[in-house]
Amino acid sequence: MKAYELQSGTDFRALALVERGPLAPLGAFDVRVRVRAVSLNFRDLAMVRNGKRREHLVPVSDGAGEVIEVGEGVTRQRVGNRVVGAFFPTWLNGGLLEEHHANALGGSLDGMLAEEVVLPESAWLDVPDRLTFEQAATLPCAGVTAWHALFEAASLKPGDQLLVQGTGGVSLFALQLAHAAGASVIATSSSPEKRERLAHLGALTTIDYRENPKWGEAARVASGGRGVDLVVEVGGPGTFDQSVKALRFGGTMSILGVLTGTQGAIDTYSIFHKNIRVHGVYVGSVAMFAELLRALEASKIEPIIDRTFGFGEARAAYEHLASGRHFGKVVVRVD
Repeated sequence: MKAYELQSGTDFRALALVERGPLAPLGAFDVRVRVRAVSLNFRDLAMVRNGKRREHLVPVSDGAGEVIEVGEGVTRQRVGNRVVGAFFPTWLNGGLLEEHHANALGGSLDGMLAEEVVLPESAWLDVPDRLTFEQAATLPCAGVTAWHALFEAASLKPGDQLLVQGTGGVSLFALQLAHAAGASVIATSSSPEKRERLAHLGALTTIDYRENPKWGEAARVASGGRGVDLVVEVGGPGTFDQSVKALRFGGTMSILGVLTGTQGAIDTYSIFHKNIRVHGVYVGSVAMFAELLRALEASKIEPIIDRTFGFGEARAAYEHLASGRHFGKVVVRVD
């Protein structure tokens, strides 16, 4: 079986395509899947750059494919089914526990950038017929995170106002889901072309954060002066304070990204002064994934793929994601 491993180094040359021996026999409740597509996340870039990662780790959390073998105790899946794997295979429902956190694909556990992957039956969800493998592969991290941020960490309703940052996978899924739910969306991007595309997807207002460094105030004005109900915060400390400025009194911030780093000074006074709720979001459970899939089917939302690379082009896919030029998800097809 061919797979990519992260070997020594902290640049994309650490990605090595290797031949691995046969996978171990299936457990009674395991399902073996021939992976057909994976998608990349910012986390995958961070894993390459982290020299303390586990040796010979197979990277990438998000993948979809077809079932090729099932254990003797498997009842829900059968050979030939089209499935997509959960980011946290053991987090089935309820809250995130330490044991689930320690079982993340492409981090603690080997991930999806391989020809075959084995996971428990409970970690695989059926792919809707209308979605391709490439589209399904965009969902486990970005799609589930957006769902969690809008409807689990918060309770977005028709008529609410949402702020999203940039044009990465989570932000675009959040925009699409919120628009389908009847909420209005304000989106930030420094690219005129990307802002035009954001508007086409349903963003009511777009803001150039480079021309408007105080974009939080601009978003508050765009909301009618009240402030937005919810911010999906993907930047981290570099954008946190502007997000707080954008929020209404009593608003919610779903914080899930570290694009500007993991530490930095923030205005804690405004958090309690405005009675803001800050909720950490780290992907989501299998149950949340199932809810997302139902919502996608009801709304007919199409996942947005920026570009698809071949299996032998994995390094180029990483480089493209790192460039920041993408609009939506970067996918690798596993032929």
